[in-house]
Amino acid sequence: MRLTTTTALAGLLALGLGAAAGAQTTTLRIQNHQAPESTSGRMIADFVENVQRMSDGEIQIEMFYSSAVVASAETFDAAADGILDCDMTNGSYQTGKNPAFQFVADTMGGYDTPLQYQAWVNVGGGKELINELYSEYGMTFIGAHVGGQESLNSTKPIAGPEDLKDWKFRSPPGMESEIFAELGASPIVMDFTEIFTALETGIIDGADASSLAVNVGLGIYDIAKHTTYPGFHSMSSDQLACRTDVWESLPDAHKAIIESAEKVLAFDLMMATLVENGEALSALPEKGVTIYDWSAEDRAAFRTAAQTTWEEWAERTPETRKFVESHKAFIERIGLGD
Repeated sequence: MRLTTTTALAGLLALGLGAAAGAQTTTLRIQNHQAPESTSGRMIADFVENVQRMSDGEIQIEMFYSSAVVASAETFDAAADGILDCDMTNGSYQTGKNPAFQFVADTMGGYDTPLQYQAWVNVGGGKELINELYSEYGMTFIGAHVGGQESLNSTKPIAGPEDLKDWKFRSPPGMESEIFAELGASPIVMDFTEIFTALETGIIDGADASSLAVNVGLGIYDIAKHTTYPGFHSMSSDQLACRTDVWESLPDAHKAIIESAEKVLAFDLMMATLVENGEALSALPEKGVTIYDWSAEDRAAFRTAAQTTWEEWAERTPETRKFVESHKAFIERIGLGD
């Protein structure tokens, strides 16, 4: 099912902002790590189309899917170095630069919904804080998009924390590996694009890949017949970040179009994930997939482990401390605090 937001705003931007930009044209080379047929991949294709329509063709985007140019974790540097113009992968790939990057993309055990995270980004000071960090690397953060909580998938039962002992799974780099290792699992950091082959060959027992719907799109449940839902462990947000000199060279109208299209992408992805997760939930049992809804006690055990790790990470750099304190304050502000 394909969901697209078409609003009067898009038409107004196309007529007003596009005309205001004059004859200047913009061409951007952007890489994402999503498969084009996945939920996120289809929403990204809509983003490209929306930008082109709203700019009346003045902005052209060459979008590379599935990390076609460089490995996912290398996208940020490829944009900063001029191989690409923008990065549409995930900030947590850059935790080797500074642990603060973890808290750009995924607090783990923090927010319950994507809308809460988006509120932190857009009205809670998150965007400004992220750009303080990104400016050191010649990059500018434009916006974020995340559909919802991710679902673990596995070739063996994963009914609760006791099943994590010696469970080999694909983990993204960063804080998640430490949290799951503390709970007895054996995380293996590998590129997003390697998950399917690693499951197929038995290198891993399972994976933290994405939402239920995206996992279906990737074909993961053809192999892994166990999954968690609703998700609880991770809600990792992808980003749009561009090399600062490229971004600053754009006309203000072009910037506004891209920023608006990114927000539409974020909203569409939330809606699509909500609907498609529900559809997947209904269909998976027929495919022989067992679905595990962890108990409140098991979820609390994970959240406690995650937030304990927050504080350990906060001690690593002053920037990380700023992010942790920002998230804690905003979680309290919106009534999620204990």
